[in-house]
Amino acid sequence: MRKIKIKKFARIFALVFVCAGLILGNTACTSKGGSAEAVAAYKPVKLVYWRVWDDEDAFDELIRAYQQAHPNVKIEYKKFRYNEYEQALIRAIAEDRGPDIFSIHNTWVKKYNPLISSLPATTSIPVKHLVGTVKKEEVVEIVKKTSLTPFDLKKNFLDVVAGDVILPKNIGTEKEPKYQDAIWGLPLSVDSLVMYYNKDLLNNSGISEPAKNWVEFQDQVKKITKIDTNTGNFLVSGAAIGAADNVERSFDILSLLMMQNLAPMLDESGVAAFDKRPKIAGIESVPGFGALDFYTQFSSPLYEGYCWNKEMPGSLTAFEQGRTAYFFGYSYHRPLIEAAAPKLNYDIAAVPQVGEQQKVNYANYWVETVSSKSKNKDYAWDFIQFATKEENVAGFLDKNKKPTALRSAKIINQQLADEKISIWADQLLTARSWYKGYDPTGAEKAFTDMINAVNSGTLDTAKAVKQAVEKINQTIKRKPQ
Repeated sequence: MRKIKIKKFARIFALVFVCAGLILGNTACTSKGGSAEAVAAYKPVKLVYWRVWDDEDAFDELIRAYQQAHPNVKIEYKKFRYNEYEQALIRAIAEDRGPDIFSIHNTWVKKYNPLISSLPATTSIPVKHLVGTVKKEEVVEIVKKTSLTPFDLKKNFLDVVAGDVILPKNIGTEKEPKYQDAIWGLPLSVDSLVMYYNKDLLNNSGISEPAKNWVEFQDQVKKITKIDTNTGNFLVSGAAIGAADNVERSFDILSLLMMQNLAPMLDESGVAAFDKRPKIAGIESVPGFGALDFYTQFSSPLYEGYCWNKEMPGSLTAFEQGRTAYFFGYSYHRPLIEAAAPKLNYDIAAVPQVGEQQKVNYANYWVETVSSKSKNKDYAWDFIQFATKEENVAGFLDKNKKPTALRSAKIINQQLADEKISIWADQLLTARSWYKGYDPTGAEKAFTDMINAVNSGTLDTAKAVKQAVEKINQTIKRKPQ
């Protein structure tokens, strides 16, 4: 009996020794728990996720669903205030304590390009699952998934997304670069500019419906605006438009006007060109000049539609206080308005258009990216791809009433039937953006300077636009240090 036990022990020892040798030799040794490589790779993982705007409960279901499929993963979500976010993010990344996943604005992709990791062709992560019919057994295996390609993205997401998140990646060397398109982030939602309006102010002026085009908008603003003849102050403003510093997202509003009038925001080489005529038959003037004139006239006392000036409070505040009839904003402004003015009788309409045949809406949204310093890039990208898939993101969008980023007829039709989101859903397919430089803040300042120069009479329209183009092209050509 003693000899038999020794022999059994020897055989077991030999099996363990062989298996260990195979592992050391980088060869997988399959056991009941799966390959040694998979078992070794299956360990606790923490993904740190930073965003702005949305509270953690907005992501509960998405995070819970992913963690249920991957019990070894814990996702730690942190929300920041917008005015604190960038500084905190850049400092954390520089100090090697940054998040694995973080959101950036759609105009920040080029700026953050050196700090983020592009979507790899495949992701490989260990997954534990049950096998067997009668006797269930846990097995760990490395699951290799093919990632979304630029072609897939163009097919599955709204048109605006591809132009913002697909950038070339050098797959060669520094001396002999070789570029191919890569995906640098994916959005959960795409917001677009809309027009909030005070129903009481429109009703009091005998206006039954909000303006659908800019001619109607001009006429309505004239009817609504009331000025104190003694002081020259506005008793009621028709619209918060025409200035820069106290008009929320003035960059977006003026950009929209330029794009609707067919101004070439960027030329074929990618530099700003809205001081030029488009190569379209029948257009003899520069649309960028006309758009700036149209925008700034609302803050000129010489114009009969004068409705705004630098003495007014911020446009959002003025709307919340019932001092202006029209406010241009986004879906994220809605909870701010309802919190500040719960009794305000307001509604939301699509932004006015130049014509039905050339509809353009302005996109403003955030994309989820993976830090180049993350130690868990495959897990991070696997989560982002999971979260942005139609079957997973649909619940998130419905719960939080956000417009979809996907070109999904099913989701778009559902949102068109939802009164809380229908305005945005109707604008999705015509949403556009344009800025592709390294310094979005600098570009916005160039627009602010352009508007202020015209309003103050420092520069005429043509010179102000050309100066803005020059400043913006500096931000497009100058790479970050």
